[in-house]
Amino acid sequence: MDYWVKFIFGVYPYLAGTVFLIACWIRFDAEQYTWKSDSSQLLSRKYMRVASNFFHIGIIGIFLGHFIGLLGPHALWQALGISDLGHQYLAMYAGAAFGILCLIGGTMLWMRRMFNPRVRAASRWMDIALLSWILITLLAGLSTIFVSAGHAAKGDAEVMLALSAWAKSIVAFSPEPELMLKVDPIYRLHVFLGMSLFLFFPFTRLVHIWSVPIGYLFRAYQIMRARRTA
Repeated sequence: MDYWVKFIFGVYPYLAGTVFLIACWIRFDAEQYTWKSDSSQLLSRKYMRVASNFFHIGIIGIFLGHFIGLLGPHALWQALGISDLGHQYLAMYAGAAFGILCLIGGTMLWMRRMFNPRVRAASRWMDIALLSWILITLLAGLSTIFVSAGHAAKGDAEVMLALSAWAKSIVAFSPEPELMLKVDPIYRLHVFLGMSLFLFFPFTRLVHIWSVPIGYLFRAYQIMRARRTA
């Protein structure tokens, strides 16, 4: 087996995961004042609502789709009456919908960072580099849809099954990097770019994801009393 394939798809996932967890913990413990989203909305509100909503809805859908699609038990899909080929088509359509939504929003945010003078002046190089990396990863992912469509047209779902089996082997701490030799290079590129996001995560504004205010959805009603005048 090629050494780089063995390292990138057998060792790198654990390297990125270890840095992701430990560095996030250290940053939260030692540098809590840097633990923020660094929103630039106060600097410029133009197109911000559309861009931010498109980007966040798209990226959340992509994350959940990857998680469920790759790690969902094969028997569960069969029990739901979804064949391997049907599973592949579902992944293609959902990936295209959320991917395009995320691409539109992400491109708008990137343009805003690059060409809005006030936002650009307040941006760090990591902000631009991170958003650029996400967009490149997204474009690689959208490119896989055309390859998947070619396989699906031939009734071939082997690539999807190989990707799912590889992801499950990583989670089970029994890596099988040789499975990635069965997939097209564009998939390997997309997976590498995606794993690298976890490596960069602790050193960027992405850490604010950990602090998503889920409790806000279940908060108690606030009691408001009107002030009465005599």
